[in-house]
Amino acid sequence: MSYTVAVRALCEFTAKVGDLDLRFTPSPSAQEGIVGHRTVASRRSAHYQNEVALEGNYQQLTVRGRADGYDPDRNQLEEVKTYRGDLEAQPVNHRQLHWAQVKVYGWLMCQKLGLAEVVLALVYFDIVSERETLVRQTCQAAELEQFFNRQCALFLGWAEQQMQRRQARDAAARVLGFPHHDFRPGQRVLAESVYKAVSTGRCLMAQAPTGIGKTLGTIFPLLKALAPQQLDKVFFLTAKTPGRKLALDAVQVLFDSSPDLTLRVLELVARDKACEHLDKACHGDSCPLAKGFYDRLPAAREAAAKVRLLDQRQLREVALDHQVCPYYLSQEMARWADMVVADYNYYFDFGALLFGLAQLNQWRVAVLVDEAHNLVERGRSMYSAELDQYTLKALRTTAPEPLKKSLQRLNREWNALHKEQLAPYQAYAAKPEKLLQALALCTRAMGEYFNDHPQALGGDLQRFYFDALQFSKVAELFNEQFIFDITQREPLAKRALSRLCLRNVVPAEFLRPRLTAARSSVLFSATLSPRHYYTDLLGLPANTAWIDVESPFQAQQLHVCIVERISTRFVHRQASLAPIVELIAEQFQRQPGNYLAFFSSFDYLQQVAQLLAERYPHIALWQQARGMAETERQAFLDQFTQNSQGVGFAVLGGVFGEGIDLPGARLIGAFIATLGLAQLNPINEQMKQRMAAIFGAGYDYTYLYPGIQKVVQAAGRVIRTQQDQGTVMLIDDRFAEPKVRQLLPRWWSLS
Repeated sequence: MSYTVAVRALCEFTAKVGDLDLRFTPSPSAQEGIVGHRTVASRRSAHYQNEVALEGNYQQLTVRGRADGYDPDRNQLEEVKTYRGDLEAQPVNHRQLHWAQVKVYGWLMCQKLGLAEVVLALVYFDIVSERETLVRQTCQAAELEQFFNRQCALFLGWAEQQMQRRQARDAAARVLGFPHHDFRPGQRVLAESVYKAVSTGRCLMAQAPTGIGKTLGTIFPLLKALAPQQLDKVFFLTAKTPGRKLALDAVQVLFDSSPDLTLRVLELVARDKACEHLDKACHGDSCPLAKGFYDRLPAAREAAAKVRLLDQRQLREVALDHQVCPYYLSQEMARWADMVVADYNYYFDFGALLFGLAQLNQWRVAVLVDEAHNLVERGRSMYSAELDQYTLKALRTTAPEPLKKSLQRLNREWNALHKEQLAPYQAYAAKPEKLLQALALCTRAMGEYFNDHPQALGGDLQRFYFDALQFSKVAELFNEQFIFDITQREPLAKRALSRLCLRNVVPAEFLRPRLTAARSSVLFSATLSPRHYYTDLLGLPANTAWIDVESPFQAQQLHVCIVERISTRFVHRQASLAPIVELIAEQFQRQPGNYLAFFSSFDYLQQVAQLLAERYPHIALWQQARGMAETERQAFLDQFTQNSQGVGFAVLGGVFGEGIDLPGARLIGAFIATLGLAQLNPINEQMKQRMAAIFGAGYDYTYLYPGIQKVVQAAGRVIRTQQDQGTVMLIDDRFAEPKVRQLLPRWWSLS
C-alpha cells in the first residue's frame, strides 16, 4: 500500500524544530498571497513556468506538490513567500522550513528534467512595498536527492504506522455493526440516505425530528462508507458545545459496542478554552509550553496517536505530560485524526483550519453539519465585520507614538462619515472607500510596529488590529449581499461615537464552495423548512438531495394547544403577564412536573417569573441568566430530575432552546410565549429590505421563518423517546394563522 504526502506536509513533519513562535505575524491573507505570487511571476521572463506540478517516490511513499515557479533560462527554482513587516524578525526555524521545502522541490525538478544541478531561490515578497528579497544557493542533484531521501526516511516510519492503522480502520469499519439492538423509527431512513449521499457524492439536507438519534444516525453510515468511498476524514461540525458532547457520546457508544474499531477521534476547542497560559504570548520567550515546542512535538504526537478518543480532557493530559501547548497539539492531531468534532468555524470561516488542511492535502472528506438551521446566522457572523469608535478613541490616547498619526487620520475619516448620518442608524449603498484607505495605512503601521515590538502583542491594541484586518478583508468582498451601516453609540451626544458594520446578509457564496469541496456534505436538523429558504441562504448545490424523515412519535404523545386569547406582541406585553402566569399555574396544578417556559427576552422572562413567584410561591422556579458559564448552564439543567417539580424560565433561541435532552419525567411540557420573531429594529428592517430585493420575501426571510424555527426547536425538548408524553402551549393568537400553522411539524395535532 502506498502513502501520498504533500511536500509542505512532509517538511512540516520533518523540518520544524525549536520554539513555537507566532511573533512574525500576521501572515498576509490568502488573497494577498495570490496577488503577491502573481506579481512575482509577472516580473519574470516569457519562459517562466508557474505552479509546476512535481512528484517523486521513496520506497512506498509518494511525495507531490506544486513548485511556485521555475525559470529555465536561469535554471532557477523559486519558492515564493509573501510577508508583511520586518523580514529580519523572521524566526530562524521558519527560514529552515522554507529551505526544506524548496530543496525537496529542487530534487523533484532535477529528477523530472534530468538536471545535474539547480539554483534554488527563496523569494520573500513584501506585500506592502512589493519589494522582493531573494536568497539563493546552487545545489547539486546528488545532494538534493540525499536530502529528499533523508526527509522521506524520517517520515516513513510514521507513514507506515498510519497505513497499517488505516487498513485496520477500514477493515473494522466494514464489519461495524449498529451499536443498538435496532434502529429507532426514522433513524434507519436517515442513515440510509446519508450513506447514499456519500456514495453518489452529493450534498444532503435532512430534516429529521428531534429524538430519533440524528447524531448516531449520521455518524454510523459515514464510518461504514470510510473504506468503499476511500474517505480520509469525517468532520462533525456543531454550532454549540452540547452538539460536540452529543457527537463524542455517540462515538463512545460505538467504541463500547466495537472494541476493535481502530478509529482516532479528535475534539477541537477554541484557543481560549485550550490555552494553559492566557496571560502569555505564543512564543518561547513568554510561554514555557511554546519553548522547544517542535522538539517535544514528535513524542507528544506519538502519545496522542495512541488515544482513540482525544477529547479536550484527554488531549490536555497528553500535552501537559510532554510540556507542549494543548491548543497547538490539537491542531497537529487534526492532520492525523479520522474524525474531527469541532465548531462550524473550523471549516467555514475565512481561515478555517480543517478546510485549509483538506485543500492542502487533497483529502477526501465527508462533512456533517449538526443543527444546520444555525448555519445561516453563524455564516453571516463569520463573513461580517465591525469596528467601534469608542475603542479607537481609547487607543488614540494610549497607543505608542509611532501609531498615533495613522490612528488620528483614521478617526478623521470616521468622523467625516457622520456628515452623511441623518439618523442614529443608517445603511449605505456603498462601502466607505476613504475610511478603508485610512484603515489600510493604519493596519500597515500597526503590523510593522508589532513586528518591531513583539512584546506589544496582546490587549486592546492587538484586538483592534485584528478587527481592522477582518474589516478590510470583508470590504474586499462587499457586494449587494452585504449592508454597510453606521450606528451611533449615543445619538444625542454632541460628538457621537459610532459603530461601523459590514453586515453579511446572504452567506451562500462563501458557504457553497466549502460544501461542494467535500465528497459529501450532510446538513441535518429538526427544522429545515421551508426548503427554499435554506437553499437560498446556504448556497446549496442544484443537485442537493432532500429528505424529510417521518416522525417516530404519535400525535397523541404531544398535546399541542394554541392559546389564542393571549397576545405576546410588544404593545400587549404588560397585559399578557397575568394571563400567562395563570395559564402556567393551571397547567402545573392539573399535571405537576417539570416545565420549560420560553420568552422572547430576558426582561419579559423576568417579569413573568416575578409575578408567578408572588402569586404562586409554592411552585418552584429557576431562571436562565444572561451570560451563563457552562457550569451554570449545567446547574440549571441538573434541576430537571425524574422526581423534581418546577418551571424553568428560558429565552427562546438561547442555549436551552435546542440541543438539550431531558427525557421522561425530566420535562413534561413547555410554554412558548412568543412567535420567536426577531426584534423590530432598524437593522432588521434593513435586512428585510435587502431580503425583499434579493428574494422577494423580506418579512418571511427576516422574521417569520427564523422565528418559527426557534419555536419548533424549543417544543422539540418535550418528546425525546417513544415513551414520553407531554404538553406544549403556543401562546399567541398568530399561531392560529394558516401561514404559521403550515410551518409547524406535520405530526402535531393542534388544538
